[in-house]
Amino acid sequence: MSAKKIILVTGMSGAGKTTAMGILEDMGYHAIDQFPPQLLNELIHLAVDEHDLRFQNMAIATGASDLPDFVRRFRNIDADLRILYLEADAKVLLTRYKSVRRTHPMLLSNKARSLEEAIEVEKEMLEAYKDKAYLSINTSNLTVMELRHKLQESFRLTSSPVFSLSFISFGFKNGIPMDADLLFDVRFLDNPFWVPELKLKNGEDADVKQFVLSKTQTQDYLHLLDDFLDYSFKEYVKEGKNHFTVAIGCTGGQHRSVVVVNYLYEQFSKQYQCYKRHRDMKVHDA
Repeated sequence: MSAKKIILVTGMSGAGKTTAMGILEDMGYHAIDQFPPQLLNELIHLAVDEHDLRFQNMAIATGASDLPDFVRRFRNIDADLRILYLEADAKVLLTRYKSVRRTHPMLLSNKARSLEEAIEVEKEMLEAYKDKAYLSINTSNLTVMELRHKLQESFRLTSSPVFSLSFISFGFKNGIPMDADLLFDVRFLDNPFWVPELKLKNGEDADVKQFVLSKTQTQDYLHLLDDFLDYSFKEYVKEGKNHFTVAIGCTGGQHRSVVVVNYLYEQFSKQYQCYKRHRDMKVHDA
């Protein structure tokens, strides 16, 4: 069997494909979402390129309309192709769509006239692929961490469990990350926002980093946080946990939380497989 692994992530709209793609990316897959079908030839060329290791293992999200072509084309290359099918109960999908106020793809393509009909039409279009899926998951009552565990069990790239960490910076004014295992509020640290020359910069800038990390208050806090997280992670490894997400929040997610996440990422990358994401940070013009 080929060493290349390709997962086609499909299923009902609103069932969690975006969340699943993020988890697979954390696991080491090259995640590709909303890929234009007309560029499929270029993607297949990258998939078969033995010299481009970025595409050694891919997770590709595709909807009901494009799925048949994706399956047909990828089955013609030397790769371990597997389909991940996500679904949820109709009532749950209705609630999710109404809460985010997005338009269902079947309504956008005029294949349905109501949200209820759109869900049913899409389900019928995908039914045949549900039966062919390597893994089918109903996410109606699943938490993000439960979904992560199921995906790690089925699609892990290494034979032995690897404990990995995700560090996320965010701004409380934009809401908290729902997939965080631990959340820390650093709004008590001195805020670079009130320094005129730092206001429009972000935590990736050297002078912002210097401002935050040079404070005795920050240094004392990070010393305590280091010790707490170091102890916690070791205990979670003993417990058999595979992945842990730590969220660091400040007011807007631009300065303090970014600096702290970068610091923690550098510290714990020496021991664990780590990922970081600055959810709300704006990239300023050079």
